[in-house]
Amino acid sequence: MRNFEYKELSTKLLTPAIVKQLLEIHEHKGRQEQYLAAPSKLLSFLLKIAVIQSTRSSNRIEGIVAADRRLKEIVKMDTAPVNRSESEIAGYRKALSLIHESYEYIEPKPGVILQLHRILYSFLTNEGGSWKNSDNIIEEKDAQGISHVRFTPVPAFQTPETMEQMCQALASAWDDPKTDQLLLIPLFILDFLSIHPFNDGNGRMSRLLTLLFLYRAGYISGKYISLEHLIESSKETYYSSLKDSSASWHDNLNSYVEFTEYLLGIILRSYQGLESRVRLSQDRTLSKPARVEQVIRNQIQPISKRKLLELMPDISTSTVERTLGSLLKEGKIIKTGKGRGTKYYFSNQD
Repeated sequence: MRNFEYKELSTKLLTPAIVKQLLEIHEHKGRQEQYLAAPSKLLSFLLKIAVIQSTRSSNRIEGIVAADRRLKEIVKMDTAPVNRSESEIAGYRKALSLIHESYEYIEPKPGVILQLHRILYSFLTNEGGSWKNSDNIIEEKDAQGISHVRFTPVPAFQTPETMEQMCQALASAWDDPKTDQLLLIPLFILDFLSIHPFNDGNGRMSRLLTLLFLYRAGYISGKYISLEHLIESSKETYYSSLKDSSASWHDNLNSYVEFTEYLLGIILRSYQGLESRVRLSQDRTLSKPARVEQVIRNQIQPISKRKLLELMPDISTSTVERTLGSLLKEGKIIKTGKGRGTKYYFSNQD
């Protein structure tokens, strides 16, 4: 039987690299009040974008997609889903809203996790809210497209008992003042995915639970900078870290280090993104055109007009367009792509 000694396991994660990540995230948490003092217009805009990105990305990772227009309508709850994909997207949006609004009252117990899964499938009949009723496997495809079994999760008949033991172990470690709650999150999520307790929806549930734990531990960056979007953009590393950290899991010999480094890296990137957006919005020493120019200059990759507007919600579309036109005319930036794929980057001549 699997052993969930989270207090002991968390101490084994204190490698130099992970300690460095923890310190940086703790420092960002210490500055949260400054971030939340940003203009309400900015925070509202960031929240709106994050909800759309989280809903889109978490579902798209699992191959569940919808047209952008439909997805935004579903996220706004302006329309009813008309097919299975839209129903799963609507369910994710509903579960995400519950976590945003009521995380303080949602304790990660087996019954609560089942209820959250029921909400995830609330737009589909009789599909959510129950542990898996048959054994499942986790597959991966090789370079030739051939599927192979990557991992065999806990059998269906052991799932209720295993989930109960895992949640009890988490609760005990969570309340221990000597244990860093940040380290408990990747431990629990890796174990959750290794158990794979549901017939379907395990990946999306793991991301919802990650947000829930972060909010309950006092880390709020995922509300304004989508963790799911960051995970999707690094999907190969995400799956690679899961694979590495689940090796020998059934024998209690697996190392959580790889997945912990990955997930803490995602959390850190979300805080860095939030801080940069808040600082940019509060920098009144620069004119709005100068701020647009500065954002483009700071990008490693070409940036779209849409992304510029997301980063600076207090700057109008017309101002961004005029600034882009002026910078192009002056030869400071270069345009690449066409239509919606148009992006801009700074030229080397300066």
